[in-house]
Amino acid sequence: MRGRSLPCASAIVVLTSLAIAPAADAAALIGDAAATCGGLAGTADGAVQIDTAAMQTPAPLSVAEKAGSPAARVVPATPAYCKVLGHIAPGDPNAPPIKFEVNLPADWNGRSLQYGGGGFNGVLITGLGLPPAYPFDKDSPLARGFVTYGTDSGHESKQGEPPQAFALNDEAFENFSHVAYKKVRDAAVGLIKRAYGKAPDKMYFMGSSEGGREALTMAQRYPEDFDGIFARVPVINWVGLQHAGTRGGLVTMGEGWISPVQVKLVADAVRASCDKADGVADNLIANPVGCKASFKLDGLRCLDGKSSDACLSEAQIKAIATLHAPYKFSFPLANGLDDYPGWGISGEDTEGFASAGGWISWWLGKAAPTQPPTPANGIAWVFGAGGTQYVFARDPKLDVTKYRPEDYKERLLQVSQLMDSTDPDLSRFRAHGGKLVMLEHMADYAQSPYAGIRYFESVERKLGKTETAEFARLYTAPGVDHVGNGAPANVDMLSVLVDWVESGKAPGDLEVVEQKIEAPAFAVTRSLPLCRWPSWPRYKTGPVEQAASFGCSE
Repeated sequence: MRGRSLPCASAIVVLTSLAIAPAADAAALIGDAAATCGGLAGTADGAVQIDTAAMQTPAPLSVAEKAGSPAARVVPATPAYCKVLGHIAPGDPNAPPIKFEVNLPADWNGRSLQYGGGGFNGVLITGLGLPPAYPFDKDSPLARGFVTYGTDSGHESKQGEPPQAFALNDEAFENFSHVAYKKVRDAAVGLIKRAYGKAPDKMYFMGSSEGGREALTMAQRYPEDFDGIFARVPVINWVGLQHAGTRGGLVTMGEGWISPVQVKLVADAVRASCDKADGVADNLIANPVGCKASFKLDGLRCLDGKSSDACLSEAQIKAIATLHAPYKFSFPLANGLDDYPGWGISGEDTEGFASAGGWISWWLGKAAPTQPPTPANGIAWVFGAGGTQYVFARDPKLDVTKYRPEDYKERLLQVSQLMDSTDPDLSRFRAHGGKLVMLEHMADYAQSPYAGIRYFESVERKLGKTETAEFARLYTAPGVDHVGNGAPANVDMLSVLVDWVESGKAPGDLEVVEQKIEAPAFAVTRSLPLCRWPSWPRYKTGPVEQAASFGCSE
């Protein structure tokens, strides 16, 4: 049960020591905890307003019976803590406030953890759930003594309204890009000082997807604010991603759309071509980069040119080739980038998200793209088409099929400067002593893992490989989709960061596990090495369900 320190031999998830001791100056809430907590309510510090603050009694672990990402179903146990809800007033009276939640444990370990958001945000991130990639059976950061906090990024999604509608307001969009996370970080530090009499000894940030972009944004824009940062599947080349996602929808609007039966046809062909390349047939493409270079679609082409359950038409072949190819702009965006890398290969038929997964959830949907998008469409089209209308063209009635980036160049450059977390110069973050861990899922079709790989390599070119290795790591997880389905994906990166930041234990190759979402055991069904880029797992000998049967090699 979470909330207690219990040994769990079935969930050794990394190859380093993972115990987190309290920081040197751990503390408790000043005086009477309930009185201290309640005294925070109703106060203001400039634009920062504290709406409510109340002590919460411990709550047990539970598992929600709902669809969605694996981690979202696990509701971890919580200790006694002070729940603070507040907002930061906007400068523009037409802009929404920035809402936030800060959780102050009665027994504090001296550290804080900020959680990133997801998608277009618009939902308050409470800081009570599991952080990205976190093992299901491990105590939550709050239960381990961290102050945790999150924000809605400065707007609330409204039912029946496109998630990008907030972007029509300049301040709301700037808050979403980077301003909200900095303001909430500073507000949290102020609350921590009032509640415990001191600032955090160490500050951490963990985010996935949009939250992964936010994580890298913190390292690039505010390099002295955090000591340890974890960015999982970050959507860092944001402008490029929205355009590539829109292109992926346009190419499947007509005859290019691929049915679920045909998705499995492609996935089976990929596995037949590449599964054994790592030395064992285990239903996992361990080296998807090599597979993308070698796999050919020609064998799936319909001889009569007509699409069927057993083959693909020319339009469908073209659609897949388009997905795999870079999206090219006619002008450079922020930091000189003028393209978005194509998507990879493997995991096309991954199941587990929104009753589908892989191509169906992210790219194709269960029906061909429409204007306006519907819930039956792929998420990339819903996000990309809406982004085109509300963010780039700022015309909700725009016919996306007629959109040309060149017609909105000035706006694209403005958005790229705000949203694209692609600056490779992390020298100030390194000088501060910060540590960065990135994780890419190689069967991700929400964003291309090659964008993160390219970014990490740009940091190495900018600062040098040896210098980069002093403070940054990139790991790649084969077979895992955007939210953690498909293959072993769980690893305690929070402990990895704390070990590195506070004890100087630089991580090597790690280990990820796949767990059943069944409390309280969360049994491990498979484990794999989590290899540092550019290495991949390669089979040696032994049971394929155990990481010890594999080694990491290029």
